[in-house]
Amino acid sequence: MTARQAYQAWLDYLTLERRASPRTVRAYGDNVLAYLNFLETHRGEALSLSALGEVSAADLRGYLAFRRQGGEPGEDGLAPRSISQALSSIRAFHRYLDQRHGVANAAVELVRGPRLKIGLPRPVSEDQARDLITEAAEDTEREPWETARDEAVLTLLWGCGLRISEALSLRMADAPLAQAIRITGKGGKTRIVPVLDAVREAIDVYLNELPFALAPDEPLFRAKRGGPLSPRHVQGLVQTLRGRLGLSDRVTPHAFRHAFATHLLGAGADLRAIQDLLGHASLSTTQRYTQVDAAGLLAAYQAAHPKA
Repeated sequence: MTARQAYQAWLDYLTLERRASPRTVRAYGDNVLAYLNFLETHRGEALSLSALGEVSAADLRGYLAFRRQGGEPGEDGLAPRSISQALSSIRAFHRYLDQRHGVANAAVELVRGPRLKIGLPRPVSEDQARDLITEAAEDTEREPWETARDEAVLTLLWGCGLRISEALSLRMADAPLAQAIRITGKGGKTRIVPVLDAVREAIDVYLNELPFALAPDEPLFRAKRGGPLSPRHVQGLVQTLRGRLGLSDRVTPHAFRHAFATHLLGAGADLRAIQDLLGHASLSTTQRYTQVDAAGLLAAYQAAHPKA
């Protein structure tokens, strides 16, 4: 087996066995393909499977430096986070080679990526979330069914903590929404999310205004001409609304999901429960919201306490 054949087998493994999303497979695949191209260029020959077990830590560091400096002519150098992602992809590939093909390479694990500063989630406040939804609902330049749709989508993002892709994956068969819905998130992982009355009511209003007849398996949210609503529309909607309200460009559709988590945490919800509702694989990902909540408490204290 050649290195290229092993690479293709690994992509099939990610897709069929690990059930990784197409976006993840593409990102991992692009990183490892660039790595293989670099090794072949510098060795002046095609790589065999056994040659991948002989890649040294110096070889890998050379590749990362190559990408950091821009790699191919006209290519921008990768940022530290992209370098870290490239290294993670390469390690995952080598672990696969060890487990499935018996080609081990301990040197790869010796290479450390750049130290990254982990940023905190950037939620919108409760007032901002309400203002954004109200602004969407009161847009007189759109058809009534379009404003009802936009209000329903934003209410769904905030009320259920969904990603855009998850919200837009709902089908007509899912309506009217039950008290809880099953959502398939990243990696094909499913979770049960409760649905607030306000969310159900917003979607019911949208469906009553919707001018299109939909089959049960068609996407619930529709664009102006009747096709499925795209994530780009929701992103553009929030960009327009935040401009009208004078809000920061940090206000994005994903900020509604962050708001869902921080507002629950601030009201005393259990961290494990929030993890399940968001579909996080690791509790450490959810724990970032405790830092946001603590920062909010400290800001309120400093603004209100007479001795602050």
